[in-house]
Amino acid sequence: MKSAKPPAGYRCGVGVVLINGIRRVFVGRRLGTADGWQMPQGGIDGNEAPRVAALRELKEEIGTDKAEILAESAHWLSYDFPPNLRRSIWHGRYKGQTQKWFVMRFTGTDDDIDLNAHMPEFDAWKWVAPRELPALAIDFKQPLYRALLEEFSTELDLG
Repeated sequence: MKSAKPPAGYRCGVGVVLINGIRRVFVGRRLGTADGWQMPQGGIDGNEAPRVAALRELKEEIGTDKAEILAESAHWLSYDFPPNLRRSIWHGRYKGQTQKWFVMRFTGTDDDIDLNAHMPEFDAWKWVAPRELPALAIDFKQPLYRALLEEFSTELDLG
């Protein structure tokens, strides 16, 4: 799950643990899913730096990049797509995703969040307690979300 550099066969991307002033984490519900809640994430374009990609993805997915970076994952974190989905996601080109994750403090207001600012990926959003993240995530992302809670326990004030 952890590696110093992106492993072969995985799509390189970034993810954002966006926290508000009371240490709640932003999650969006994926379009077309009843319970597919996740944090903002997306691919890295070309030679784009992960930090730049993270802010770009935040802007594309939630309509704002009003955030400051507090921490970056020490390693690339990977997850595999389930075999039944692998062929339908990016035409089977990848066995999963590997990502650099960032904890960011949201510096805007809830009014700055606009899920329709770009091509919508979420149809709803909410702020949740960090410990709720694994239970809200789709099953194959739950280990990743648990690893994020462990790595960023200080930033998320999990004591």
